[in-house]
Amino acid sequence: MLPLVDLVPELRTNSSVADLLRHHEAELGGFLLSFVVISSLWFSQHRVMGSVVTQSPAVSRLLMLWTLTVVLLPFPTALVAEEGSQPVTKVFYIGTMGLSSLCVAMIAEVVGRHRSLRDVDEAADPAPAWFTVAGFAVALALALALPGLSYWPLLLLLLASPAARLWRRVLPGPRAVGD
Repeated sequence: MLPLVDLVPELRTNSSVADLLRHHEAELGGFLLSFVVISSLWFSQHRVMGSVVTQSPAVSRLLMLWTLTVVLLPFPTALVAEEGSQPVTKVFYIGTMGLSSLCVAMIAEVVGRHRSLRDVDEAADPAPAWFTVAGFAVALALALALPGLSYWPLLLLLLASPAARLWRRVLPGPRAVGD
């Protein structure tokens, strides 16, 4: 957000706030995109951590790595706004989100395997997180293999939760929180 605040002095050279906003729509769009993605990552992490009541070195390390991905995300998002067609930008942007989701999936696994970390018997279901990781991997592969698709393959992530629910119906196991 701070780089957007730094744009305000440009009002001296632009005729209006509307001109300033129009001139910096890529930066504003990047900020909004970062906010939406970070919100989604935070809710995924919150769902997994909701029942955790004690510390674990593994979970703490994974949370620090997850936090790094969230703090880093505005940078590759800004790159998307400026140089989004470059393969390195796609790897950096989609890869950062994929790594964030991988951290959440791994946290869900650790918390799920160690009942002593939770205040409830059932752990959060790790399947949605793993399907999200797979969705990022497929989206990245498609974005790189078929550059004309740009970032549209990220829409595959909309299928992660339905795929996880279908997976749980096909392979029923213990019911998890959120089912």
